[in-house]
Amino acid sequence: MKTFQKRAFLIVLAGFLLSFQAPGAFGDDSGTAPPRKARNVIFMVPDGLGQANVTAARIFKNGLDGPPLNMELRTIGYQRNHSADSMITDSAAAASAWACGEKFRNREICFHAPSGRHKDSLLEIAGKKGKSTGLITNSEITDATPAAFGAHVPTRKCPKEIARQYVSVTGVDVLLGGGGSKFQSELPDQCGAYGDFLSLAISKGYAHVADRAELEKAVSAGKTKILGLFADSDLDFAVDRQHAEFEPSLSEMTASALRVLQKDPDGFFLMIEGSLIDKSNHKRDVQSQIMETLIFDEAVGTVLEWIKADPIRKEETLLIISPDHDTSGFAIIGPYKTLPRKGNVVVDGWVSDRHVASDPMVWSQGPGSLDLSGPAFDNTHIYKVVRDAMQ
Repeated sequence: MKTFQKRAFLIVLAGFLLSFQAPGAFGDDSGTAPPRKARNVIFMVPDGLGQANVTAARIFKNGLDGPPLNMELRTIGYQRNHSADSMITDSAAAASAWACGEKFRNREICFHAPSGRHKDSLLEIAGKKGKSTGLITNSEITDATPAAFGAHVPTRKCPKEIARQYVSVTGVDVLLGGGGSKFQSELPDQCGAYGDFLSLAISKGYAHVADRAELEKAVSAGKTKILGLFADSDLDFAVDRQHAEFEPSLSEMTASALRVLQKDPDGFFLMIEGSLIDKSNHKRDVQSQIMETLIFDEAVGTVLEWIKADPIRKEETLLIISPDHDTSGFAIIGPYKTLPRKGNVVVDGWVSDRHVASDPMVWSQGPGSLDLSGPAFDNTHIYKVVRDAMQ
């Protein structure tokens, strides 16, 4: 990384150290068993995050012996995440296991090819119960992880069909992220889909917003269906915020979605993905992945503050934080014979630039969370816990 880029990285990260404090270590620490039913479900996905990513970010933000990150909640489990056809899963199969409760082959989005058989996703189940629904990501909103909750296609290479299903079939209430080019295209994807799905969304009552100011205006105006497309492709990496004036952060999108969805007396289902952790790990960029982990953790802090603001929310909101897989096998290999301090970037090591097989952590709190503690349950178990908690 060039000298000026390193300086920009350190300046941006210094802002976290000075202004971003955790709302409370370990989240809800009441020590009492949560109730069994969830009016609200918030599913947060730090895509591609391994445990060493958490450690590196915590050391940078809080020091070697500092407090935990927001995401490090008290109830902890871990999951087996192989797909139906591979020990090494991709995001499509892993997210589909959560969303639809079955093993899928890599690239499938809650859809068993060639039969087309599938169950309703957790988001669809929530919608049929009268709950509002939302999907947020800082990459393309049609990427594999959000798609698994809001669409059914034979391959993740069908982003335009996923966009069509979001607005025309599933009817997700709040969609915030990148990927605007997938909503207006004259070229078909692998499912043969193309067209002006942006105009389709507007005709179905969505408020279309393209920057931070327009998002705030729509939320303040009381809009209940919002399609926020803030980039043609992914949003900016945190170390290179070229469009920071216009693009909302993951935390800002989260806060906006909560303001909209909380108005539903039946509750809501909201999935929030920090997808650029995965992309930073694919690039084996330690500085970028620390920043993206902290960006995600800031969004977790926003959620925890929202939950703590109302004692009823604490009783009725199931919060799950779970990576889908580890990307690139990041490891901390130094410094050796010295103790890193707050603000230090650890010495990085990598085993790959692709996904690796390890059991991802699951942190949770709220109704049903105790069923997500313990060793090595299958990732499909999360579907059952969420489904049952919403009964």
